[in-house]
Amino acid sequence: MKILYISPENTVGTMNLWKEIHQKNGNECEVLTMYKSLNQSEPGICLNLPFISSKPNYLTARHQYYEIFRGGLGDYQERNGYPPIWEPNSLLERAYFKFRDWIWSFYIEKAIRDYNLFNYDIYHFEWGLDFYRDCRFAKELSKRNKPIICTYHGQDMRTRGVIKELDQISDLNLTSEVDLLAKHPSIEYLFLPYNTTHYDINRSISDPIKVCHSPTNRYYKGSEDIIKVCNELECEGVIQFLLIEKKTQEEVIRIKETCDIYIDQIHNRGGWGYGMSSIESLSMGLVCMTEMIDKYRNFIPDHPFIEINKSTLKKKITQLSKNKEILMQKKIESKEWVKKYHDIESVCSSLYNYYEKNSWMK
Repeated sequence: MKILYISPENTVGTMNLWKEIHQKNGNECEVLTMYKSLNQSEPGICLNLPFISSKPNYLTARHQYYEIFRGGLGDYQERNGYPPIWEPNSLLERAYFKFRDWIWSFYIEKAIRDYNLFNYDIYHFEWGLDFYRDCRFAKELSKRNKPIICTYHGQDMRTRGVIKELDQISDLNLTSEVDLLAKHPSIEYLFLPYNTTHYDINRSISDPIKVCHSPTNRYYKGSEDIIKVCNELECEGVIQFLLIEKKTQEEVIRIKETCDIYIDQIHNRGGWGYGMSSIESLSMGLVCMTEMIDKYRNFIPDHPFIEINKSTLKKKITQLSKNKEILMQKKIESKEWVKKYHDIESVCSSLYNYYEKNSWMK
């Protein structure tokens, strides 16, 4: 099989993993990204499209626009619907996407010719996004009876909504976010993939213990409350706190590897439980803390996470700092659990099972 992944960016190297494992299974695979980002170690075929970015000034301007047209929460305002459907918020926005599609067409059509992009057997659209907002590329694939798979990672469905034209022709929808299973009538779960064997457990524990937090978005992670508590504990000599922000992926990994505890999130504003940063941390043998709701706890009942909320965070960290034996035991449990559920070999097997269940593989 020839498999093509189309993704706005390759933030934490997941696309590289998919390419490697597909090739290991005897298939061809290529990754195509729309723009380069700070944490993008390998963008694959990158189109370098204009008018899109993960830079702070771009995200701030977008948030301010949505504050005007969608209300006070702006870019954080969740959409209703089953599934939530993207619609332009104004005539100006509608005109903007038409103009952007026209500009982008000069880049995209050249890439289609240069890389023979219609000559693949399966197409994965990360974030549920086509090159074009009018989905003309995916529509052409559908006419050619090409299998289309959309993967949703969270905010792309919660706050943006599915792109209706792409959703209507998608053969398979996937997500690694449990809450999204209740937001779409036809979507399947797939654990986030990671090369969990890449790291060994650090069997030494720092004194004082090192606690880190690495938010990509402070609002979604409840970072202000986490930082406040951790700064207090550092002042009391209980921990050494490392806030990891605005670093390359390589820098993030180097810092995390020296730590004992990773705090993912509280408040559940940007999804339930944990994300890729926790998976990375668990693979290193860090003890991970996060807030969970009952539905998520029931979904993964054997999880190794230390459950926290704003009220219990300080107490839970203090308890672990006083019991190094439990801390080491949790490190070992964390590594075993993440390998069982998130290792790329296991996740790829699950993906191929989804392939085989669909008529287009028969």
